[in-house]
Amino acid sequence: MNAERIKQVLEKVGSGRMSVDEALTALKRLPFEETEWATIDHHRHLRQGCPEVIFGEGKTAEEIMAIASRLIEGGDNVLVTRLSPENAALVLEKFPGAEYQARARCLTIIQGVHRVKGRGKIVVISAGTSDRPVAEEALVTAGFLGHDTDYLPDVGVAGLHRLLGRMDRLDAGSVFIVVAGMEGALPSVVGGLVDKPVIAVPTSVGYGASFGGLAALLAMLNSCASGVTVVNIDNGFGAAYAAALINRL
Repeated sequence: MNAERIKQVLEKVGSGRMSVDEALTALKRLPFEETEWATIDHHRHLRQGCPEVIFGEGKTAEEIMAIASRLIEGGDNVLVTRLSPENAALVLEKFPGAEYQARARCLTIIQGVHRVKGRGKIVVISAGTSDRPVAEEALVTAGFLGHDTDYLPDVGVAGLHRLLGRMDRLDAGSVFIVVAGMEGALPSVVGGLVDKPVIAVPTSVGYGASFGGLAALLAMLNSCASGVTVVNIDNGFGAAYAAALINRL
C-alpha cells in the first residue's frame, strides 16, 4: 500500500465518508500479510518508495498470481522478474492488462498514472546483442520505478567507434548501467568518458574461460576508471534499482 492510498483513506475518515472500522479494514494488512506461500511486505512502498518486486524464478504461476493479487488489492503496481514464458502465459490470462517483455523475462501491471520520479535519464548500454536480456531487464525495471531511460545496444569494445559516435546521448545521461560479458571491458571505457555514476553489470555471456561471467565480474571489480561500481552477474534488476536510487528526485 502506497502513501497516496493511505492518504485517501485518512481523508475519507476525516470527512466522515468512511468509518473508523472501514478504515481499519482497509489498512489491516499493514505492514505485512501472511499467505500460504509468502509473507508479503505491504509496507515496503512506504519505507522505500517502491512496492515489493516478485522474483518469478522458482515460483509457480499460482504462487505468482496470488502474490500479485494481494499487491494489486493494496493499490501497488506489480513487477515480476525472471518470469518464464510458460508462467507468463498463465499470469496474462488472469491479468489481461499486464505486459510481458519476453527477452527481459519481466511482467508489469501498472495501475493508474505512472509518475516520473527521476531527475535525469538512466542510460543502459550493452556490449553485444547476447547481453540484451540482462540490459532489457534493467530497462524494464528502471521504467517501472518511474525513470526516463535510453538504450545503446551492441556498442562493445570490438567496435568502439559505435559508442564514440553516440556521445550526445552519453552527455544526456545522469546514471549509466553498462552491461557486458566476455572480458567485461566496456564499463571502464564508459567510466573514462562520463562524469556521472556508472553501474557495471557482468553477464554470463562468453566462452569457457569466461567462467559463466566470473571473468567479466573480476575485470569490472578491477576497473581503472573512477566511479564504476559493480553488481552481481546477470543482475540487471539490481543495477536498475541502484540507478533509480541515485537518480531519485
